[in-house]
Amino acid sequence: MNTAGHPEATERRGLELTPFRGLRYDPDRVGGLAAVTSPPYDVVVRPDGLHQLQDADPHNIVRLILPQAATPAARNEQAARTLRRWLSEGVLAADPEPGLYVYEQRDGDGMLQRGVIGALRVTEPSEGLVLPHEDVMPHVVADRAALMRATSANLEPLLLTYRGNGTAADATAVIERTVERPPLFSTTTEDGFSHRLWSITDPADLARVQSDLTRHQALIADGHHRWATYRRLRAEHPSPSPWDYGLVLLVDTARYPLRVRAIHRLLHDLPVADALAALDGHFRVRRLEVPLAEALETLADAACTGNAYLLAGDGAFHLLDHPDPALLDRTVPADRPAAWRTLDATVLHATLLAHVWHIPEDDPTRIAYIHDTAATVSKAERDGGTAVLMHPVREDVVRELARQGVTMPRKSTSFGPKPASGLVLRALDL
Repeated sequence: MNTAGHPEATERRGLELTPFRGLRYDPDRVGGLAAVTSPPYDVVVRPDGLHQLQDADPHNIVRLILPQAATPAARNEQAARTLRRWLSEGVLAADPEPGLYVYEQRDGDGMLQRGVIGALRVTEPSEGLVLPHEDVMPHVVADRAALMRATSANLEPLLLTYRGNGTAADATAVIERTVERPPLFSTTTEDGFSHRLWSITDPADLARVQSDLTRHQALIADGHHRWATYRRLRAEHPSPSPWDYGLVLLVDTARYPLRVRAIHRLLHDLPVADALAALDGHFRVRRLEVPLAEALETLADAACTGNAYLLAGDGAFHLLDHPDPALLDRTVPADRPAAWRTLDATVLHATLLAHVWHIPEDDPTRIAYIHDTAATVSKAERDGGTAVLMHPVREDVVRELARQGVTMPRKSTSFGPKPASGLVLRALDL
């Protein structure tokens, strides 16, 4: 029985992570676990990445998290039908007893991430337990909420981080003891990451993990829109209910630091020449006839001394830096901390998008947010648009702003590695 929504749970304080009966693929019913996984829904580069994943296996999780049909309602109903069919056919099956899940990712460059997957009690930002650091786009929240309502499932975990204290009694100690056992499965995906999953069902281990987490607060590293969706759906259902909880991966970054990368912008229907002309001398502009890797190094150097961006899409790179201070004074809101006012994402959204290029940040016909740097450049070159390449924000800046209750502009950061979608799902009716 799913313990999420148990009335006694509301008496606890702090992060409350509960066991659940995970839905997992039967490896004998699919072409391989690697073939049915996907990056999170918002990382899949449409349409190329979507088609590639659909072709990898007829049961790829992308058919649930990004269903394809003529209308939003038809897409969501299709995902619900697909999920019901896979359950009835045994493609997906629920584990026999509730548990928390230890999840490990490892790449060939020495990156190792371990965390615990469970159903986390949904809280409001005012409670100070789960801290957002970015704004969200309402239409995306509405889209994700409609999909979750239709499927009655959390189809992929969002990524949260907390800072453990390294003692033998903490959750990480249980995690590191658990990984000494044989995993439920092990697979390697196309990106070179190996993935392993274990279940924790021993009552003593579960109690140690849950007790430790009640002493911590979490930062949303990836999944702001899904967390906002959890909050919306919780408000729609009388408590207690399974909707009081949402599927998350919690990682102790004191033990397993994450990588922080930038999320880039693709400006549709704005050629690079027009983007540069609109700057009207408000930024210094330098043309770089160099490969992408070298251009990114130049961007990193420039970002050490102030706001800097790379524009691409015409076969070259254009470094924008040294913005006009008077322009920033006119366009950047003055009622926020200095650390927020000087963020590259703040200046991009408040100054360049709003006042120079006049591009609404919420209009998907005008702007796209893409994680992959090379893909952003190639799409701009192919479509005649402008790629705006960003330099990543340091994690300590993100965490400090979140603690102050200050949200960054949407899609400011990309923490990773992100959990693969398709390894464990949560049905709300189990």
